[in-house]
Amino acid sequence: MPAGVSWSRYLRMYGVSMLAMFAGAQAVHQYYLPDLSIPEVPPKPGELQTELLGFKLREVVAQQQMEAKPKMD
Repeated sequence: MPAGVSWSRYLRMYGVSMLAMFAGAQAVHQYYLPDLSIPEVPPKPGELQTELLGFKLREVVAQQQMEAKPKMD
């Protein structure tokens, strides 16, 4: 008897837990509709929709500002 319960109750709860997990995964999958296609050629940087373009832009601007500052030697 695992966890101090009968085998029938344990297996029933195990089955219910598995069904709940699968139903939750299916619900999330249907809500977010992920793109599961695999491209033949890896995309170039900036072509993916999932990239944080705002972050990259800030990074480029910060790098340009660092290069533009006069060096005090």
